[in-house]
Amino acid sequence: MSEPHVLIAGGGIGGLTLALTLHQIGVRATVFEAAREMRPLGVGINLQPNAVRELMDLGIGTDALDTVGLPAREWALVGLNGREIYAEPRGLEAGYAWPQYAMHRGLFHVLLYETVINRLGPDAVRMGTRVSSYEHLPDGRVSVTCTDARGDVVRHDGTLLIGADGIHSTIRAQMYPDQPPIHWGGILMWRGTTRMRPIRTGSSFVGLGTHRHRMVVYPISHPDPDGICTVNWIAEQTVAPGHRWEKSGWFRPVEIDSFAHEFDGFRYDWLDVPAMLRASDIAYENPMIDRNPIPTWVDGPVALMGDAAHAMYPTGSNGASQAIVDARVLGQSMVARGVTPDALAAYDAALCAPVSQLVLRNREAGPFGLLNLVHERCGGAFDNIDEVIPPDERAAFVAGYKQAAGFAIERLNAAPPTIPQGAKVAAAR
Repeated sequence: MSEPHVLIAGGGIGGLTLALTLHQIGVRATVFEAAREMRPLGVGINLQPNAVRELMDLGIGTDALDTVGLPAREWALVGLNGREIYAEPRGLEAGYAWPQYAMHRGLFHVLLYETVINRLGPDAVRMGTRVSSYEHLPDGRVSVTCTDARGDVVRHDGTLLIGADGIHSTIRAQMYPDQPPIHWGGILMWRGTTRMRPIRTGSSFVGLGTHRHRMVVYPISHPDPDGICTVNWIAEQTVAPGHRWEKSGWFRPVEIDSFAHEFDGFRYDWLDVPAMLRASDIAYENPMIDRNPIPTWVDGPVALMGDAAHAMYPTGSNGASQAIVDARVLGQSMVARGVTPDALAAYDAALCAPVSQLVLRNREAGPFGLLNLVHERCGGAFDNIDEVIPPDERAAFVAGYKQAAGFAIERLNAAPPTIPQGAKVAAAR
């Protein structure tokens, strides 16, 4: 029998983490990435402690992560009047055994790519190669049809195929040809970065405003000697029902003056949002979109992961983290069951249902749902938040999200490694 070989459609965060995981457990992998070159695209993301734990188990530690971001120290929600609704420590300061990281998504992506090339070799990632379809082979394996960097149509056969090709996944579209269109809930996001002094703790994630009109602000680099760092910001607004969100594209560059006036009232003694926006070099417009959950992520020797499986609103800062966890649970399943469809079925049984619920929870605003409660109970203006939502209720609301997203402190700290050190894949059965 030939050596097991896993084909990975998509070289994003999830696909590259899976390639590293498969290498760790002794499985050959090839990544097919449609982009012709790996560039540091995007702005800020957060990696929760459950994902940072998995990166560290892959040998990607704080020395590497500090080159692309910094540990988060606090998560806070602030009302439109500038008064605090809720705040708590994050990462190590909250008692986790691993930090939470805020980082530049593109720089982190390149870090993963370079790590894959260094460990698996230069042929492990086929840039400029787009997977267009798959076919089940009579022997139980799978074949993919690709268009390579020269424009030639080629086929590659493998033991398993993992679709890590994002929200517009061609693998998912073949698996579910009648799936509903992408879901949009009416929110536009504008994203960018500004060089400035960080607020609050110096590494705080702050959600500010109302459930329909808000800002998210957090640093994604360590400060320089003058105390200046790169601060990521996201401006969000619910727009009219008839808005053609499809024209917004994804990370479409826009002029800051085209939207900044919507946030002119966000001025406080601790943060001047209009000044922050106008100090940014560039802004990107994105619709806040996801996909409806599907009953299974698996079709025999084919499985989905990351956004291809469970694209979700970024309200819980959990999309990239879940893609990393997906990769590790796939590896765990192969260690136990070999490079087989049985391993994919076990992965699906472990994650599909609970993560599908997380998609719907994020659609309902995730932990930002506290802003909804404030609006419902007092219209958004308050002098004493304890009279609007008692402290215990606020804490329980956030704790419930952590539990659903897989990073409740006690549970995560007590859990054994997803893949034990030195574990290798079982022989195919």
